[in-house]
Amino acid sequence: MHVVVGSTNPVKLNATEAAVEALADTVVAVDVDPGVPEQPRSTEQTVQGAKNRARRALAADRADLGVGLEGGVASVAGLDGQFLTMWAAVATGESVSVGAGPRLRLPDEIADAVVAGRELGPLLDEVLGTEGLKRGRGAVGVFTGDRVTREAALRQAVAMALGPVVTEHYR
Repeated sequence: MHVVVGSTNPVKLNATEAAVEALADTVVAVDVDPGVPEQPRSTEQTVQGAKNRARRALAADRADLGVGLEGGVASVAGLDGQFLTMWAAVATGESVSVGAGPRLRLPDEIADAVVAGRELGPLLDEVLGTEGLKRGRGAVGVFTGDRVTREAALRQAVAMALGPVVTEHYR
């Protein structure tokens, strides 16, 4: 099986490779436009970005599966604050399934800056004095003390989106 990931971010590629390890012969990355803001600020935008990436990856390389991953920040009904969440989509040509990774409440100061228009990765690079955080440990690594890596959170999202594709329980 040939799988194409709609991002050249190495963390997203590695997460997908881990999630499809027993299924895929090849996994490659292509750069696609997610069609949503650089920093999605709602669940709807984040899911749409993942779906767009999956469909566009599938179309870009005659793949068996297209995978899209998108991280976003959104509120959760009934809870205070803003939550970082990872969404994945898997496109087969006939359908697109979605799945989410873990959610993590952001510190209020960071959340307020994101709601005001900042992108989370560059904001954290500025605050922490790092560079390219979103292509490495990511916010999830920072705010869990590296107990959960960005790659692990994204891998979970891909695995959840794969459920309808690789099991018969959804047919």
